[in-house]
Parts: sequence; C-alpha cells; structure tokens
Amino acid sequence: MVKAMTDAGLPENAVEVSADITPTGLAVDAIEAAAPVEDSCIIGQVRDGEVAISVLPVLDSGKCFVGGGA
Repeated sequence: MVKAMTDAGLPENAVEVSADITPTGLAVDAIEAAAPVEDSCIIGQVRDGEVAISVLPVLDSGKCFVGGGA
C-alpha cells in the first residue's frame, strides 16, 4: 500500500496505513492507506482483491485516520 501511494507521488512520511491484523491475530477484511494532499485525503482501500479510491476532507488533526497512525 505504501509503495502504491509513493509511486503515485505522495511522500512516504505522509502515508498512513491501517492495521493488517486484528488484535486477536486474524487477517483484516480490508487494508487502507491514506495521505493528506492540501485539504483532502487520498484514501486507497483493498478488499477482496478489489481496489477503491476515495477523496475525503483532512481531519482537524491534519491526518486522514482517527488516531493518526503512520
């Protein structure tokens, strides 16, 4: 996910990635990566081998994900 985002021109240190494993050790249903671009977040999601891209507003924290993990 990070490689796809950086290949698209987003800086690696700006890319946030969701967890790829649950707290109980199971694989997640979907993984997301996001990066702020001006006042928007470019969000990519992979679920069941399908890719979806969304553009949403940046959070007040300046991050794209709640908690702002990178």
